Amino acid sequence: MKSFVIIMKTYSVALIGGFLFFYFHLPVPWLLGPLTAVLAFRIFLKQETNYPLFLKNLSFIILGSYFGLSFTRETFVLIGPYLLPFLFLTLVLIFVCICNALLVSRWIEMDKKTSVLSTIPGGLSEMAAVSESLRANTSMVTIFQTIRLLAVVIIVPFFVVLLFSTPNPLPVDSIEQNVYSFSLHYVWFVVVALFAWILRKIIVAAFVIVPLFIVALLQVGGFILPALPDIVILFAQMTIGISIGSMMKPSDLKVAGKYSIVFFLIALVTIFVSFLLGFVFSQITDISMATGLLSVAPGGLVEMVLTAKAVGADPAIVSSLQFVRLLIILIFVPPLLKWAFHKKTL
Repeated sequence: MKSFVIIMKTYSVALIGGFLFFYFHLPVPWLLGPLTAVLAFRIFLKQETNYPLFLKNLSFIILGSYFGLSFTRETFVLIGPYLLPFLFLTLVLIFVCICNALLVSRWIEMDKKTSVLSTIPGGLSEMAAVSESLRANTSMVTIFQTIRLLAVVIIVPFFVVLLFSTPNPLPVDSIEQNVYSFSLHYVWFVVVALFAWILRKIIVAAFVIVPLFIVALLQVGGFILPALPDIVILFAQMTIGISIGSMMKPSDLKVAGKYSIVFFLIALVTIFVSFLLGFVFSQITDISMATGLLSVAPGGLVEMVLTAKAVGADPAIVSSLQFVRLLIILIFVPPLLKWAFHKKTL
């Protein structure tokens, strides 16, 4: 009974944090809001927090499925001509990030796994899942990934709008509304969850990667799955935020504060390199420079797409290529890093 009360109290605090972040238009409100609220609840009010482990794993499955739903056969038709050069430039960006992380880990007291995962331009909740699988310091990874995300969503749109704003930009408020209805096709998500559970000890970050991969394959194969309700996505983000906020320790925050400027500078270097690669991308393909810069920019998919609409770039190409980058990072980078750290080649 006591545990249930603590869980309900934790989710209530997280809900308040999510609403506050949403109200003040802060980035990733339903992840960072609950995380911040739960962390403050623990540290300043000295209160215990808790959450069911199965809900955290289920939340990763939901988010993995949600990203997989973004892929369709039309996605590949749209980005087909740009895929090879984009893949090459993405690998270059990841390589630069890993090199920066390894250099930094020599100068500061931080293990290589945590440093590398803190700099790779992946999604916040997704990199937290990868961090847990590779047994890095997940709370540190989350803090430094947040710093990177904030740098990207503030700096990149500002400079792109400054450079490419047009007198008649595309409207930024034309968001498609999904209509949800019950469908037996939702049973496929249960099958996907079952596969993720079976492969949890074999595949790195299986609760994210397996659903993402299977759902994407079904979508590309022409088997269109129903959309997940927004409230389910928000609940999943909130649960991940609660789990990260509950595992953070004051010692982690002290170290993070000590090295935050270092990782902010790394974020600036990553943004600069991505701008150079985006320029190259626009020169070797027929896309505009604004579309090239926003496609290669290291993260903040929603912000990059909205910026693309604001400056007259191609939002469909930007969203598709941004998602391809995330897919590459989630599917290929974790096993490669696991192999490299096991063989001690990094």
